[in-house]
Amino acid sequence: MHSTLSSILILLSAAVGAVALARRFHLPSMLAYLAIGIALGPHGLALLSESNEVHNLAEFGIVFLMFSIGLEFSLKRLITMRSLVFGFGSAQMALTALGTGLVTVLAYGQGWKSGVAVGLAVAMSSTAIVARLLSESFDLHSRSGRQTMGVLLFQDLAVAPCLILLPALAASGDDLLRSLAVAGAQAVAVLALLIWAGKKLMGRLFDAVARHKSSELLVLTTLCIVVGLSFLTAQSGLSLALGAFVGGMLISETAYRHHVEADIRPFRDILLGLFFVTVGMMLDIQYVLANAHKLLLAVALLIGGKAIVMLLITRIAKTPLVPSLRTAAQLAQAGEFGLVLIELAHQLHLISVSVFQITLSAMLLSMFIAPFLISRAARLSGDMGRGDWAHKAAAIQDIAVHSLDLGQHVVICGYGRTGGRIAEFLSIENIPFIALDVDPQRIAEARALGVNVVFGNADRPEVLQAAGVSRARAVVVSYSDTHSTERVLRIVRGTRPDIPVVVRTADDKDVERLKAAGATEVIPEVLESSLVIAAETLVQAGIPMRRALLHMRAVRSERYASMRDLYKPGIK
Repeated sequence: MHSTLSSILILLSAAVGAVALARRFHLPSMLAYLAIGIALGPHGLALLSESNEVHNLAEFGIVFLMFSIGLEFSLKRLITMRSLVFGFGSAQMALTALGTGLVTVLAYGQGWKSGVAVGLAVAMSSTAIVARLLSESFDLHSRSGRQTMGVLLFQDLAVAPCLILLPALAASGDDLLRSLAVAGAQAVAVLALLIWAGKKLMGRLFDAVARHKSSELLVLTTLCIVVGLSFLTAQSGLSLALGAFVGGMLISETAYRHHVEADIRPFRDILLGLFFVTVGMMLDIQYVLANAHKLLLAVALLIGGKAIVMLLITRIAKTPLVPSLRTAAQLAQAGEFGLVLIELAHQLHLISVSVFQITLSAMLLSMFIAPFLISRAARLSGDMGRGDWAHKAAAIQDIAVHSLDLGQHVVICGYGRTGGRIAEFLSIENIPFIALDVDPQRIAEARALGVNVVFGNADRPEVLQAAGVSRARAVVVSYSDTHSTERVLRIVRGTRPDIPVVVRTADDKDVERLKAAGATEVIPEVLESSLVIAAETLVQAGIPMRRALLHMRAVRSERYASMRDLYKPGIK
């Protein structure tokens, strides 16, 4: 018990320091977790030991990540992506496995069975790394993001046949094709049943839970769904992560999507961090240093080969060059399921110890390099709205069409709850407006209600120009991203030094900074919510409402210059 507690304490302490350091230098937190695993694992200081319990717990990090990704992809969107999943995904798996297998057989002198095992393992890419990076950079719905997620989803589907294929190769049985056919039919049947039943029951279940008005019950229900569907798919020979993805996809069709996503995020982030620690524990630094020349070649072949394969596939499919390059960079690494397959191949004696060590080390190093490669590719592409150039042209045209007839209008940057309220007040006063947002689902819902909302990242000059900022009467930034808001202010002030710009911020610390950048007025959320709470407290404590409101007006008269006359009367 004490040894377990000491291990947990060491792990948590290291995680706090390493993640804080990573954030300080704007690096992905997953690199901090990988470094912890290397430094404290059995090949480092040996302060942490590997165990089945730790690996099983870490696997749930992938489960919750895939659940979160499922929340982003509705069933309708997945159906529309079928050509990406089965077209791009199957081509990537086949070509990568074939190329890697040939290199294993011809360059390393291994048998064809070793070639198949290594090829399938290397063909897998990291859902954990890529999906998290795409989610954090709001890139899931760009053209490159959809292509990447389509390939990753196919890889998840392919895990089950691969887990059947490797033992069949080791046993040299004659029923390989029959076993694969049975597994494929079983997978289709299980997924069809889950989706059919889930569509009928999921909404009703969450409606019943919501009636109890208990956040605890909602979280428990969500956890039960995630674990339950993962268990069902695992029992059917599929991956745990695939069941979780189906669960998230079904919940995304309900009205509880955003609430569930917020509740599940702490479980996902902590368990996913533990998974990356276990990955780092597998890397033997001494072996890497002793075989540096071989490993450098293997890593170059792995990253370069996978990138070239994906680049060829996307270009043949007539994808423009920029999103093709981004898709290639996003898939040019090994994955967590690949690590499972290479370990299984080693246990089944399909590959030698030397091939296992060099392949495993190359796969792990490619996963270390992946965040830098993906971010570098994103910076080089310089695309609009974190999408691609073809998407940029279509988006700009759409914005221009929706703002063509507008003049003396208001440009609303961000159509969340705050932006929606602003739009509502403007509509009441018959003031025209155009709203910009980057959430496709939110845009679709608003357009269905007749609201003038278009896709576009407001901190891009071409987006604001297309929205008609040169002829607008005011600009509002309704989201609280300070860096993005500063970019909006620079763009607007470069075009319209005179136009009023009202911006929102989370608290008071950025008020002066945003005013210096050109904001006419800055509204801090903390100030407004504190004023309302303070006034309500006074009323409940027996102070007349009029006097409580006068206190609010006094504070606001000092804070908001443009409304000073309105709030001028003193407290009586």
